[in-house]
Amino acid sequence: MSLIEDLAVRDAWRRQGKSVAAATVISVKGTAPRPAGSRMLVAEGGEMVGSVSGGCVENDVAVHAAEVMRSGEPKVLTYGITDDQAFEVGLACGGTIRVLVERW
Repeated sequence: MSLIEDLAVRDAWRRQGKSVAAATVISVKGTAPRPAGSRMLVAEGGEMVGSVSGGCVENDVAVHAAEVMRSGEPKVLTYGITDDQAFEVGLACGGTIRVLVERW
């Protein structure tokens, strides 16, 4: 989605009285499903629009987005895959992404 489309979604959710957070891929190392700049919006209540990883980590990002909406404090999340992380949330493609989550 474009920034204009993202803003339209945000504005619609805000008119409904919902808090909104944006999660944006700020860096990519190696192979990743989505490029830097990819964005996902999360509304209070768990609605999601967009994607930061093509489905690999979106639910975990949504959990962090809910915390950011409550606290107002942005977070930078890192997702990748290592032997130690094989059974945790991560990217199956072998790359690493950093995602900025902020109240929007």
